[in-house]
Amino acid sequence: MITGQGITKTFRQRGGVLGGRDVRALRGVDFSIARGGAVSFIGESGCGKTTLGRILAGLESHDSGEITIDGVSMTSLRPRARRPYFRRIQLIHQDPYSALNPTRTVHQTLAAPLALRARQTGRAKGWIDERAEELLGLVGLDPGHVLPRYPHQLSGGMRQRVVIARALTVDPEALVADEAVSMIDVSLRLGILGLLRDLRERLGVSVLFITHDVATARYIGDDGELYVIYRGQVVERGPVETIISAPVHPYTQALLSAIPVLHGLEVPGGQPVTPAGALEEDEHDAGCLFARRCPFATGRCSAEVPVLGRTGDIPQEHACFHPERRSVVAMPAGRA
Repeated sequence: MITGQGITKTFRQRGGVLGGRDVRALRGVDFSIARGGAVSFIGESGCGKTTLGRILAGLESHDSGEITIDGVSMTSLRPRARRPYFRRIQLIHQDPYSALNPTRTVHQTLAAPLALRARQTGRAKGWIDERAEELLGLVGLDPGHVLPRYPHQLSGGMRQRVVIARALTVDPEALVADEAVSMIDVSLRLGILGLLRDLRERLGVSVLFITHDVATARYIGDDGELYVIYRGQVVERGPVETIISAPVHPYTQALLSAIPVLHGLEVPGGQPVTPAGALEEDEHDAGCLFARRCPFATGRCSAEVPVLGRTGDIPQEHACFHPERRSVVAMPAGRA
């Protein structure tokens, strides 16, 4: 079990195009990831979801808050003592073209972490080659064809599978997939998503999926949880199907309303929501962060800060003073 409480992160700026203004990437984020579970973070670019993923993988520090892995607080440990815990959480990079060393073959890429693993466990040298072949087979690649090749000799989909195989070399308990299919050809995306879902089922690996595409979040874990992030703050949280079918926060509704409709096959949702203006960062935040763009905002929204929680008979948690369940996702034409 991995949990986070009140995670904050601010990037300090010195001059440049931002004029020295600090950027608040995360504003007190709480989350939990069960063993073998699926959790998805969605939001537009710049909302802080990638920063959260990097913090979880131990690649970025956080300013305040607490991360707990299997009941052990990471704050209470020295940096060296944290490494075995963060090694259990492996990051799958967004760009498979830059994630692999172009001067190393796939065999060399996989052998390096496997050699370290072999020394730690006292395994024979031959185990490295056997395990490399096993991992490539696990991610749906032919070891004989792929092992001797360099990254430029592989397709984008094959490279991403190699990246996943490399993450599995240390037997992780959780994978952080940061926009793992966004740079892969559309025809290959379903295969990678199916692979991640299969790893959950076969290996019991937890998956934290970071995306701006709610459809992929649904495919990875329709039995999991969905966190909607706006400007570093979770504004809605709950079961994937519950939030997709009846979102209550206006920002979530705006995200789902933006999904293209397949004309002739689908009809638009009954209550689409369009935000006013573009995402903006205000150094003097007050009230709800979405108030300036929300079509339902009132004076209270600009003056008070809503707290994530449940109200009435609404099943999901939300941070909104005026929650209302709206059907905004397109429906198949025959069911409308």
